[in-house]
Amino acid sequence: MTSTPQEPSTIQPTSRDETGHVVPLSAIDANDLASAGGKGANLGEVVSAGFRVPDGFVVTTGAYSKALADGVEARVNAHLAASDDGDGFDAEAVGSAIRAEFADLVVPDDVRTAITDAYTALGEPPVAVRSSATAEDLPGASFAGQQDTYLNVRGIDALMRAVRDCWASLWTDRAIAYRHSRGVDSESVRIAVVVQAMVDAELAGVLFTANTVTGARDELVVEASGGLGEAVVSGMVTPDHYRLSPDGTVLESRLGRREVVIRSAPGGGTTEEVGRDEDTDRLSDASLRELARLGTALANHFSRPQDIEWAYGDGKIWLLQARPLTAVPPAPIKLSPIQRFMGPVIAELFPLRPYPMDISAWTVPGVGQLVNRMILGIPAARFDFAEVVPEVDGVVDRFVPPDPRPTFATVLTPLRLASKVRHYDPAEWRNDPRYQRFDRDVAALAKRDISTLDWDTLCRRPRESLELLDRMALTRVDYLPATGYALIRLRLALARLGVRDQLSQLMAGAPTRTQDANDALQLLADEVRADPALRRLFAEETAEAIVAQLRAGLHPELRSALERFLGEFGHRESESITLISAPTWSEAWEIPIGAIQALARRDLETEESNPSEDALARLESHPRLRGNPRRRARLRRRVEAARIGAAFREDTHFEFSRTLPLVRRAVVEIGRRLAAAGVLRHPDDIWHLRLSEVEKLPRPEEVPTDEGERLRSLVRDRQARRAELEGAPLIAATTLFPNRQNTDGALVTGTPGGGGQANGVVRVIRNPTEFGKLRSGEILVCPTTNPAWTPLFRTAAAVVVDTGGPGSHAAIVARECGIPGVMGTGTATNVLVDGQRVTVDGDLGVVRAEPEGR
Repeated sequence: MTSTPQEPSTIQPTSRDETGHVVPLSAIDANDLASAGGKGANLGEVVSAGFRVPDGFVVTTGAYSKALADGVEARVNAHLAASDDGDGFDAEAVGSAIRAEFADLVVPDDVRTAITDAYTALGEPPVAVRSSATAEDLPGASFAGQQDTYLNVRGIDALMRAVRDCWASLWTDRAIAYRHSRGVDSESVRIAVVVQAMVDAELAGVLFTANTVTGARDELVVEASGGLGEAVVSGMVTPDHYRLSPDGTVLESRLGRREVVIRSAPGGGTTEEVGRDEDTDRLSDASLRELARLGTALANHFSRPQDIEWAYGDGKIWLLQARPLTAVPPAPIKLSPIQRFMGPVIAELFPLRPYPMDISAWTVPGVGQLVNRMILGIPAARFDFAEVVPEVDGVVDRFVPPDPRPTFATVLTPLRLASKVRHYDPAEWRNDPRYQRFDRDVAALAKRDISTLDWDTLCRRPRESLELLDRMALTRVDYLPATGYALIRLRLALARLGVRDQLSQLMAGAPTRTQDANDALQLLADEVRADPALRRLFAEETAEAIVAQLRAGLHPELRSALERFLGEFGHRESESITLISAPTWSEAWEIPIGAIQALARRDLETEESNPSEDALARLESHPRLRGNPRRRARLRRRVEAARIGAAFREDTHFEFSRTLPLVRRAVVEIGRRLAAAGVLRHPDDIWHLRLSEVEKLPRPEEVPTDEGERLRSLVRDRQARRAELEGAPLIAATTLFPNRQNTDGALVTGTPGGGGQANGVVRVIRNPTEFGKLRSGEILVCPTTNPAWTPLFRTAAAVVVDTGGPGSHAAIVARECGIPGVMGTGTATNVLVDGQRVTVDGDLGVVRAEPEGR
C-alpha cells in the first residue's frame, strides 16, 4: 500500500547537491523557473508559502542539459532547423527524429548519483514523476498535458527510466506542435522533473479558484472522484461537481458517475477499477470548507485565479500542483439597462480579441469614432469607445458594453431629429457632395501602389483613410433619422393591421450592395453548377484546394470571373468590421469560394421565388386594404420608404468598409519594411504594436539598435499577455444574459431571433474560410456573423449563434430569409457538433435534440 507522505514541516529537507542537478522542493520558489521549470517553480512557491505538499525534489534543467551535452543537443537543434525548410512544419517527423536521440540516452554518472542520493533521503517511497518544462504552467502558456507524468514509480531503476522518459516527452509530437502554434522557440526550452512522494488518495481532483463559466472570482469550483486524480484530469470520469463560496458554503452540487477509479498498483504503476457509486465515498462538508480555504489563500498568494490538483488521504488534503487558471472569462459586471440592450449587438463585432494595432489604427479611431458620431449626433450622448475594449499591458482585456452618457443637448433630440428628417432624404444620399467626394478620394487612394510610397507618406496613410471614414460617418448621421422614421411608420401601420410579424420579410426586398454581392455569388455558383467538371471540383475539394488550383492558373475563366467579383466586392471584411488584422475577401479567396460551394449545393426546387414580394402581395390582400386602393398605395409607399432606409444602413456600412483595406494594406507594408530591416522579427509582429509607436519611427533602416530592441521586447511581452488570455471570452454569456433559464431538455438556450421551427443536421462553421462545409438544409451554428455570412442563410434551414440579440445581423437576416434563429447562446459552437440532429425553435430560443427515429 502506498505510504502517506510526511508533512513538509516535520521532515529534514533533502540537501542541495553540489552539482545543482537536484534541488529539494523546500528550497525552490517562483524565481527558480529557469532551473525548476514552470511546474516545479510553482510547486516550490506553494511549499514556501506554507501549504501542505508531498515532499520531494526537482531534477533541474541543468541535469537535462548535462545529459544532452555529448552531442545530443546539437543533433536535436539540427532536426529542428531541418524542419523549418519552408515546406511546412511537420511536428510528427521532427518529433520522431528527436525522440530517437533519447532511445539510448545514458544518464551521466553524477546526475544519477544526485538523483539516487535525493531519493534515498526521501525514504525511497513510491513517487510521482512529473515533467516541468520552462515554458509550462505559466500565465501565458499552461501547456497542460503536453509533457508526461508517471505515477507510483518504485525503485531507483524505475525512477531513472521515468526521468529519462520525462526528458524525452519534451519532444512528443503534441508538445512540439503546441509550442510551434504558440510561437515558443523549441531550442530555448528546457525541462526539469518533479519527483514527489505519492499520496494514497481516497479522493482526488481539481480545484478552480474562479467560476470558469461566469468568471466570478468570489466562487470556487471543485471536481472530485475516488482514487487518484488522473481519472478527473484526463476526463475518464464524470466527477462530483461542487460550486463553493470562499467560506466553503455549497452553492451547487452535482454527483458524478464514477465510471472508473485509478489506484496505485502493488508493484508500481496504476490500475483501473470499475467505479463505485457510494454516497459515503464523497467529500465531507469539512473537506469542502478546507478546499475553499486553501484555494482562496493560494489565489491571494499568486494574485490571480489558480488551477489546483489535490488529493485527500489519511484525513488530510494535499496540494499536488498549482498553475495559473487560463481561459477564464472576465469577472462579471453589473450592466445598466442601456448596456444590456446594446451589449449583445456590439459584442458580435468582436468575434476575436483585437490586436493593439487593430485598436489604435482602426477599432477606436475608425469604428469607434463612427459609433460615437452616431450617438453624439442622434441622442446627443457621449462615450469613449476605448472603454468598450479596455487594454491591459497593451492587450484588450475584456469587452464592456457601451454605456452612453446623456448631455444637456439630449433633451433637444426630438427637435434635432425632426429637422434632419425634413432635410435629408435617404433616397438621395448618394447625390450628397460629401459622399461623392468620399467616393472619389477612396478610389484615388486605392489606386496608389502602396509599395512605392516613401516612409513618411506610408505612415500617414492610416490617418488619411480614417479622415475619409469620419467624413462618411458625419454624412450617415444626417440621413439616419429619416430611415428610423420610415421604419417606425411602417411598424405602426403593420401593428394596426395586426401583421407586425411580416416586417422582416417586407424589408428583405431592399436592394442593397450586400444583396448585389450575394446575387453575384449566386451567378458564379450557377456557372459552377452548369459545368460538370467545376461541379465535381466544388463538390469534392475543399475551398483551400480550389483556391490553390485557381492561383496555379487552372480554370482561367472561373478565375477571371472571381477576380471581377473581387474587383467590386473584395474590400469586404472577413471576421468583423472592427478588425484590420483579418484579411479581406480579396486576400482570402477561400471566403467567396466557400460561399459559392454552399450556394452551388442549394436545393433550388424548394426555394421561394421572391419572399419579400410574396409578403407584400399577402399584405395588400388584407381585408382592410383589399377594397381601398388609396390605403394600399399609401402602405406601399411606406414599405418602399422603409426599404430605402434599410438599404441606406446596409450600403453605408458597405462604403465604410472600403476604407478598411486602405488602412490594412498600409499596416501590412509597414510591418514588411520593419521586418526587412531587422527591426521586427516577423512582418506579422506589427499587429502587436500601436500605430502611435510606429508613426514616430524614422525610416526602418535608420531605427537605432536600442529602439529596435525595445520594440521587439514590446512585441514579446504583448504576445505573452495575449497568449495568457487565449481561449478566454471577452465577456461571459452569463454577464450579457444573466437571467436566462435553461429550458428543460434544451441542448442550448438563447434569445429568439427568427420565428418558427426547423429540424436538421448541425454544421458548425467557426469562420468564413469554412463556408464551403455547409450543405443545403443543415443547421448553421456559428460564433457570430457579418455581411460576409449572408449567402449561407439562403441554404441553411436555421441559424444558431453564440453572440448577438434580436437586433443583431444574424437575427435580422434570419427573419428576412424566413428561417428560425437562436441568438446569444454563448455555448452553441462548443455544445453542438457536426452531424447531430436537432430541432431549432426560433420562437422560444432553444435547440433540442431531435427525438430518435425521426
